[in-house]
Amino acid sequence: MDAASSRLVIAPDAQGRPRTWHLLDNGARLAELGVTATGTILCVHGNPTWSYLWRGLVSAATDAAGLGDPAWRVIAVDQLDMGFSERTGETRGLPGRVSDLSSLTDALELNGPVFTLGHDWGGPISLGWAIDHPQLLAGVMLLNTAVHHPGGPIPVPLRLALSAPVLGPATVSTPAFLESTLALAHPPLTADLKRGYRAPYRTAGRRGGIGAFVADIPIGADHPSRAELDRIADGVRNLRRPALLLWGPLDPIFSDNYLDDLIERMPQADVHRFEGAGHLVAEDADYASAVLAWLDEQQAVGQLDPPFQPATAVAAGSDRPLWHHLEALRDSSGTALVELAPPRGRTPRVVSWRLLSRRVRQIAAGLTRCGVKSGDRVSLLIPPGADLTAVLYACLRIGAVVVVADAGLGLGGLTRAVRGARPDHIVGAAPGLTAARALGWPGQRIATARLAPGAKRALGVSHLLADVARLGFDEELPPPPSAADTAAVLFTSGSTGPAKGVVYTHAQLAALCKALADQYGVGTGTGLVAGFAPFALLGPALGARSVTPDMNVTSPKTLTASAVAAAVAAANVDTDSTVVFLSPAALSNVVATADALTAADHSALGRVELFLSAGAPVSESLLTAASALMPAASAHTPYGMTEGLLLTDVSLQGIWASAAVAADGPGGVCVGFPTATTQVQISPLDENGNAVGAPMDAPNVTGEIVVSAAHLKDRYDRLWLTNEAATRGTGAGRWHRTGDVGHLDEQGRLWVEGRLPHVITTAAGVLTPVGPEQAIESVPAIARAAVVGVGPAGTQQVVAVVETIRPAPRVSLASTELAASVRASVSHPIAAVLVVPRLPTDIRHNSKINRTRLADWATRLLAGGRMVRP
Repeated sequence: MDAASSRLVIAPDAQGRPRTWHLLDNGARLAELGVTATGTILCVHGNPTWSYLWRGLVSAATDAAGLGDPAWRVIAVDQLDMGFSERTGETRGLPGRVSDLSSLTDALELNGPVFTLGHDWGGPISLGWAIDHPQLLAGVMLLNTAVHHPGGPIPVPLRLALSAPVLGPATVSTPAFLESTLALAHPPLTADLKRGYRAPYRTAGRRGGIGAFVADIPIGADHPSRAELDRIADGVRNLRRPALLLWGPLDPIFSDNYLDDLIERMPQADVHRFEGAGHLVAEDADYASAVLAWLDEQQAVGQLDPPFQPATAVAAGSDRPLWHHLEALRDSSGTALVELAPPRGRTPRVVSWRLLSRRVRQIAAGLTRCGVKSGDRVSLLIPPGADLTAVLYACLRIGAVVVVADAGLGLGGLTRAVRGARPDHIVGAAPGLTAARALGWPGQRIATARLAPGAKRALGVSHLLADVARLGFDEELPPPPSAADTAAVLFTSGSTGPAKGVVYTHAQLAALCKALADQYGVGTGTGLVAGFAPFALLGPALGARSVTPDMNVTSPKTLTASAVAAAVAAANVDTDSTVVFLSPAALSNVVATADALTAADHSALGRVELFLSAGAPVSESLLTAASALMPAASAHTPYGMTEGLLLTDVSLQGIWASAAVAADGPGGVCVGFPTATTQVQISPLDENGNAVGAPMDAPNVTGEIVVSAAHLKDRYDRLWLTNEAATRGTGAGRWHRTGDVGHLDEQGRLWVEGRLPHVITTAAGVLTPVGPEQAIESVPAIARAAVVGVGPAGTQQVVAVVETIRPAPRVSLASTELAASVRASVSHPIAAVLVVPRLPTDIRHNSKINRTRLADWATRLLAGGRMVRP
C-alpha cells in the first residue's frame, strides 16, 4: 500500500461529535502530478476488511493519471470502529453508518462528479449515500454485496456468525470471522496480504466493530436496521445513473442470487462476472482496471476508441418476427419438421406447419400461465427435435429469453454456463433435469416427457410440457416482444476459454435469417438437413422444412453417411431444393462411412443442391471428398462464430481458384468474400503479436480480423469487460474483434491464419500457425499438425506437434527422417518435432486443435517432463 495516500482526518459522526477517520486518498499525489481530478471514486469497505481492500485502485488511478489518462481522485474510507479509524465504543447501525459517511464527505467538501464503490456491507452504505446525494452522484459501482435477501435460507456462514453463542467468540474474542473471510480468496492470499488485513484488528479491543457489523445484519422484520435497508433497496430502483456490478460467482455469502436482485433493481447496470473469483473479488481479479475502463467509457459515451472508425451502415434485418412463418403457414398441411432421431421409445416424427404452429401457440400461452414472463430466462436442456423447436419459438413469442448451451460443453462447462446465465426456468428432458437437480442449477423445472410421480418429485419438476400445452389450449397470448428486446443467450464452444454467453436481440436474429436467405436462397420450399443444432433451429424462422438426422448431437462424429442420406430423402419430399449443413467433424465421419451407402442413398444425396460446413476450418480435401458424395451440390464453407454466424463465404471452386494465391501469400485457410451485409478489416500486429494497428483493408497485411454486420451479437452476457475488449463503436457502426488473425488478398478474399493467442513471437518476427501447419500436413506421413511457440515472448522457438497417418502408440520425438521432412516443408526454423497419438481438440466441434494446451504441454516436455499425452 502506498503510505503517502494514508491519512487521518477529524470529521464529525452522524451526531456531530468529532471523530478521527482514516482514509486512503490519492488527492495529494494528483496535486504533485499537476493534474486536476476528473471526479472522485468514493470507496466503502465491508466487514471485516478496511480501506486496504482498495489499495490497488488507489495505485492504479494514480499511475494512470501520471501517464496522461483521466485523473480520478480515490477516497477509500475506514468506517468508524473499523480499520484505523476511531473506536467509538458505540453501537452503529446501518442508518448511522450512512449518516456518518455523509458527515465525513461534507467535512471533506466533496464535489461532484462522484462514483461510489462498495463491497460487502459497504455496498448498501455506499448506495445509501448515493441515494441521499443525487446532486453529486454520477454513478454507482459494486463488488459482491446485497441490499435485499431474495428468498431461501440465509447463507450458512452468516447464519452461524449470527448465532448468539457464536457471535462474540467468533467475531470479537477471537479472529475467527476475520480469518474465515481471508480464507475465501482464490487463490489463497499471501502471508503479507493477510498481515495487511489483520493489521488493525490484532486484539479483541480492536475487533468490536466486526462483531457489531455482523449483529447489524437485518435478518428479521423488526431489526433496527431493516427500515433503512428497505429504504435503500427501494431507492436503488430510482437511481437513473450508470451502474457497474463486478462479481465473484464463487462467493458462499453473496451468491449470484444477490447479483440477480441487483440487476432487477438496476437494469441499466453493466455486469462482469469474473470466472473463478469469489467474495474477495478485489483480491481475486483485476477489478481496478475494469473500474477505470468503465469510468473512461462513461466519459466518452457515444465516442469511438481510436483507431477504430464507424462502420458504414449496413442493411437492416428483416422486420418480420422470428415466428412469421409459423403464423403465415398455420393452416398448411405441409411438413415443417422431420425428426429422425426421436427420444428413446418414440418413432420418427413428422410435424406439419399446422401442428407446429398450434403447438407453439399453446405452449406459449401455457408458459405464461406457469409464470414465465417477458424477459425471463428459460434454459433449454432438450435434444434437437420437435420439442426443442416448439419450446424455443414459444419462448420467443412471449418475449422470454432462451438460453442455449449444448451438452457438447461437457458437464463442467454446461454447469458454468447455466449458473452464469441464471435462468428463471429450465425446460428439459430427464438427463438435463437430473443434472440440474444434482448440480443445483437455478430455475423452475418443466419436463418435456412424462415422469413417474417419484421421479417428478425427486427432480423438482413443477410441470410437464404436455400439461403446459393444455393450460394454453385457448392460445391466449401476451403482446409480442419488440425488435430491440433480448431474444437469446447462445453459448460459445469454450474452445478458447470458458464458454461465453452471447446475447442476441430479436432484430439481430431476424437479420441473421435474412442474411442466410439472401446468401443461400434458404426459405419456403427448401428442405434443410442440419447436423448442427443452432442452424437446425433457424429452419422454421426461414420457412424451411427441417430434418434432424439420426445422430448423437453431442458427438458430431456419430453422424454417418447413411443417416445423412436418410435425412436428405425425408427433406426432398415436396421441396424445391435441399440444403445440408454439417460441422467439419460430422462431415469427416460422413466421408469415412461412405462405403455403407446403398444405391438409393446415392440417389438421395445426388439431389442435394447445396451443402455447407462451418464451425472450424474445413480442408479442401474434405470438401472435395464430400462433393463426390453430393455431386450436384455446390459446396460452401462460411466463416463465422457464435458472435456472428455468417460473415464470409467461399465455395469449393473458390478454394481451388485461391490455391495459386496461397503459394505466394502468408498462408492460411481461404474463407472467401464478405457476405453482402458484412464488412471485414484487418488490425495489423506489432512485434509482440498484439493487434494495435488501425483497421484497414489493404491486401496481404496480417492482423486481427474485425467485422461489422447487422446480425452481429448485441453483447456478451454479464461479461462487460470482455465485451469492451471485443467491441468498438455503437449501433450499426459496431466492430467486433474476432480474436482470429488473418489477411485479405488482392481480390478481397479473407484468409484465416489462426487465433490471436496462438501467434508465435520469434526473434525473427511474428509467425501465425495455420500456414506452417498446412505445409507440414503436405508431408505424406502426416495426418494433422499443430505449430506452437515455446519459451519467452519475443524469442519463442517453433515446435511442431504431429499426428501420423499410421497412429503412433505413444508420445515421442520424431524420427530423424520424419523431422527432416517436416523441417523441409516450411520456411521457418523448427526447434523440435513431436509425435503424438492424437492432437487435443475442443469438446463441441471435435476439430479445433487446442494449441494453448499443446504449447503448455510441449514446454513441460522439452524442459525434461514426462512423455505423457497432451
